Amino acid sequence: MSAPATKQHQRGALAWMYGGAALTVIATLAAFVHRAGLADHIQAGYPAYGPAEVDAAVTAYTVILSVVGVLGLLGWLGTVWAARAGRGWARWQASGMFAVAACFAVSALTIQDVNGEVGLAPLLGWLQVLPCAAGLVAVVLLWRRPA
Repeated sequence: MSAPATKQHQRGALAWMYGGAALTVIATLAAFVHRAGLADHIQAGYPAYGPAEVDAAVTAYTVILSVVGVLGLLGWLGTVWAARAGRGWARWQASGMFAVAACFAVSALTIQDVNGEVGLAPLLGWLQVLPCAAGLVAVVLLWRRPA
């Protein structure tokens, strides 16, 4: 395996990781931008909720998605650092981060609230999948042997 092929191979994985970090930021900011849609989703599922209860639920979801977003961004940056530094465990870290993120994204899309509806507004749930798609590509590139 030649050095240029290895560097080119690593650059592709790093590009996907930076893209995944950007998608994580977008998905996190969407929780703030889409507060009205989230409130509508909660109000539709719980018609008896007043404005205070809806606002509390929206705040709880926003905080949860913010914490997950910050942790995800730290995970991306740590994995980028490990890959750029040539750490042998970088691909394992990337794989672990992908597994955790994929579990969260699937949960965000499928966990039902007590009313039988999906708890998180579908748009916000699907936005959690986008960084996972970039993560999957990055993991495959990190594990693949360069030609």
